[in-house]
Amino acid sequence: MGTPEFAVTTLKALVEEGYRVVAVVTQPDKPVGRHGSVLQPSPVKQYALEKGLPVLQPVKMKDPDFLAELRSYGADLQVVVAFRMLPEVVWAMPRYGTFNVHAALLPQYRGAAPINWAVINGETTTGVTTFMLDHQIDTGRILRQMPFDIPDDADVEYVYDGLMHLGARLCLDTIEQIIASDGRPEARPQEDMPDLKPAPKIFKETCMIDWHLTAKRVYDFVRGLSPVPGAWTTLIDNEGAESVLKIYRTAKTDLPAEEAPGTLLVMQKRLYIACADKLLEICELQMAGKKRMDAQAFLNGQKNIENYFAR
Repeated sequence: MGTPEFAVTTLKALVEEGYRVVAVVTQPDKPVGRHGSVLQPSPVKQYALEKGLPVLQPVKMKDPDFLAELRSYGADLQVVVAFRMLPEVVWAMPRYGTFNVHAALLPQYRGAAPINWAVINGETTTGVTTFMLDHQIDTGRILRQMPFDIPDDADVEYVYDGLMHLGARLCLDTIEQIIASDGRPEARPQEDMPDLKPAPKIFKETCMIDWHLTAKRVYDFVRGLSPVPGAWTTLIDNEGAESVLKIYRTAKTDLPAEEAPGTLLVMQKRLYIACADKLLEICELQMAGKKRMDAQAFLNGQKNIENYFAR
């Protein structure tokens, strides 16, 4: 059970390792295009069809027809990777139960966007967890975990790719553990920690940069959203006109910020924006309606940029 590219790598590993995948469950095709007239299948569905695997796409997980069809496959085990919350009637169906591959070291970063939030929060280590599903989201008994280092200059794409492949490996190890124990694998309850960091779904407003934060926090925020969905700010020109500016890559500096947060500065043909404590160099960006470009190309096409302000 899964939908995005992240889940395809695990499905592919199961197929290539010779496990009998009796069916694949994914989200309904998504309308795309200007008028939503074209239906786009999920990456998981595309791979499943290539391999001739049956595909189920329920709108509602408690739909009687879906439950009857799912039950007809007689699965021994269900694997969930980046899908949706399941009702008990679904996760309790197989004789070995259902486990989830989650892109974080639980109990930290429960939620829909664990990779983004780990980078946004400046973590140096994250990882992957497999756990048995129960009634609450991401709270089930932990089966296995593997850590993954986050370099200081890594963006979310790098971490996503690393955890995607690590998750596939951990999934295979977990299945071996379940088979070896005849469906009774050793599992431990999640710790009850006082300082849990959540990983809620990210929306457009979540991605707005606050220049009143420290330069380090803005630096982490940008790379935690790069390249998708992309951190953004409102750029105000010298005539007061506003436009959206996406920022994909920045660089930390030791230059103190003596101007108000959000002030743009150009020094030696390099672009900086003032944060709460230091200047942050802007390296890659994209104006609304324009292509993504490096800061030098941006400066070449802009006049009086030092009169602009980011908010």
